[in-house]
Amino acid sequence: MGETNDSKHGVQSLEVGMRVLHAMAQGDRAMMLKDIAAASGMAPSKAHRYLVSFIRAGLVEQDPATARYDLGAFALQLGLVALDRIDRIRLGLDAIIALRDAINETTALAVWTPQGAVVVRWERPRRPIVVNVLTGTALGLLDSAAGRVFGAWLPALRTEALMRAELAAGRGGVHTPQAARALLEATRARGYARLASDHQVAGIEAAAAPVFNFRGDISMALIVVGVAGSIDLGPDSAALAALRDAAAQLSARLGAPGA
Repeated sequence: MGETNDSKHGVQSLEVGMRVLHAMAQGDRAMMLKDIAAASGMAPSKAHRYLVSFIRAGLVEQDPATARYDLGAFALQLGLVALDRIDRIRLGLDAIIALRDAINETTALAVWTPQGAVVVRWERPRRPIVVNVLTGTALGLLDSAAGRVFGAWLPALRTEALMRAELAAGRGGVHTPQAARALLEATRARGYARLASDHQVAGIEAAAAPVFNFRGDISMALIVVGVAGSIDLGPDSAALAALRDAAAQLSARLGAPGA
């Protein structure tokens, strides 16, 4: 019973300490201890104890020349990561809508999770026959276009276990780790992934292109899916060109180096 109550109530001292960080975040510049204490509604001695802990954690730093406190390097890192995660999804959703409107095909947005690539959202085209892609669908690393894109650009350590599990299950059309790695290396060299006859769903063709963030890491994958015979995703096709262009533009919006 005690654990249940604790999980509901949280850590009160941490919540109190967060008032210090909120006060500093709302300030226009580095602040003196007395100003931080007043803004957070606590005694200076109490605020100082929290500041000492936050300095040790990298959330706060103090200028030895002025004795003023400001947000530290780790606070900045948290802010950049939060900005990247929030904005990238919104921009990604806008990108697949624009891409759907441009090519009139099913488009989708996928992100990487501990379980592999997962569809965040899909957009339906104006066609009598369309391919439905369910939100939340987990995509294979080797037998989906988005999975191959993530496998091609993510560090091998993040995909090795999933790759071996799929090989053991006979997925992806390859049978050895060496062949799987060669498949992913070819995807990286090409700059995108395309699946036709070997797609996990018969009669479906798909292509995916990577989206990179300001660190140059893969952040998302844009996907185009269609019915075989009614969609052209060949190397010189307009749909594939539009997909790659959309991914490049989104990468540039996210600050990717060289985008």
